[in-house]
Amino acid sequence: MTPEHAFDTLSPTRLFLRFAIPNMISMSVSSLYMIMDAIFIGRFLGSSALAAANLVMPFLMISFALSDMVAVGSGVQIAIRLGERNQKEASRIFSLCSLLIVGISCLMGLLGLTLAEPLVALFGLEESVLLLTVEYIQVFAAFAPVIMIFFALDNYLRICGRTTYSMVMNLLVALCNIGLDLLFLAVFRWGIWSAALATCISLTLGTILGVLPFLICKLPLSFTKPALKLRTLGNILLNGSSEFFSNISSSLFMVFVNAALLHLSGTMGVIAFSIVMYIDSVVSALIFGMADALQPPISYHYGARNPKRLLALERRVLFSAAMLSLLAMCFMLGGRDAILPLFLGGTQPELFEMSSRAMALFSFSYLLSWFGTVASSFFTALNKPRLSLGLAFAQSLAFPLLFLILLTRFLGLDGVWLTALAAEGCTALLAGVFFASVSRSLRMTQPEPA
Repeated sequence: MTPEHAFDTLSPTRLFLRFAIPNMISMSVSSLYMIMDAIFIGRFLGSSALAAANLVMPFLMISFALSDMVAVGSGVQIAIRLGERNQKEASRIFSLCSLLIVGISCLMGLLGLTLAEPLVALFGLEESVLLLTVEYIQVFAAFAPVIMIFFALDNYLRICGRTTYSMVMNLLVALCNIGLDLLFLAVFRWGIWSAALATCISLTLGTILGVLPFLICKLPLSFTKPALKLRTLGNILLNGSSEFFSNISSSLFMVFVNAALLHLSGTMGVIAFSIVMYIDSVVSALIFGMADALQPPISYHYGARNPKRLLALERRVLFSAAMLSLLAMCFMLGGRDAILPLFLGGTQPELFEMSSRAMALFSFSYLLSWFGTVASSFFTALNKPRLSLGLAFAQSLAFPLLFLILLTRFLGLDGVWLTALAAEGCTALLAGVFFASVSRSLRMTQPEPA
């Protein structure tokens, strides 16, 4: 069944399940191998190495955010073109944006190799932690030209309806990463660079698997002579800017959080929060994976001028995201004492207690956080980049930074753990206003020209 046929004929529930479940599995498995990285690093290399890996993560996310911006923005335009039955133009957009992502990857790799040490030195870290941090980031920089396009290829495969292939590809990447972590860290007892190497080798495998279908299979998208109107390219960058800004600002906010934690409690606070973030990454991946998976069919029906069907899909995303978030909150509240020993080797009662409290307070943010994420993805799928960007700015930087400053001033370390709850509450209110306005006008709205 072609993706166009599936978009038009499957019931909203079946279409939701066909796209959401494989991508949710893929995203959760991807987060799982990040957690396994943290577990292996924490148990075999120690808390200093775990702190170094957490300090590197924002810079890695900023690098990947650039390619993600092009992938998401182009994905919306590609799906709309397919909905308009303009497959030739969709392939041209796909081809040009793939080349653009490769160029961005090469540039980011060069910057990472040359600027890693002076950039990390701004944190004022102990020399041992600084060296571990630089060592970790430079391995990723060396592999950047071949690993950054992996996530874009995964997105393009789902637009082509290859959701099962995408899921299997992500599973193989995750299993490869976990296996190499076990070999490099637990057996060979190599340093932190080997954890980065394990991830990069696995993502390189994913890139190879991701590009093969476009070379050997008959898909709705194919590599062709790239051509794109300047106006369309501007729309792609603008529409992808919400996800880009969300990634950038979230990473930037993590830099501020790490700085606050270093000031309030030293590296112990950074380690406690990193554990919470690793667990949160699975929850966030499930919700984002669900919303992101439905972007192609929603954009397709927006291009095909079928608002009733796209709203039916979105209702299923909203309900499922709310239920997942509620389960996640209950899991973190009830299971934190069983989870924490996986990350913390040995007897570290003070760190254990701090991490347990951080997880408990942070978990209440799941009551509200799902709505902003789903709404932002919905606005992106509808080619409404200004709404999506405004919401992403509020959710990932403006509200979190405001409440980080206010709450830490009055509550100290607890203020860091409660920042997410306060910020997501304000984001949910803003998202509700935007969502109500779009839903009312959607039936009279046509796809914006690009």
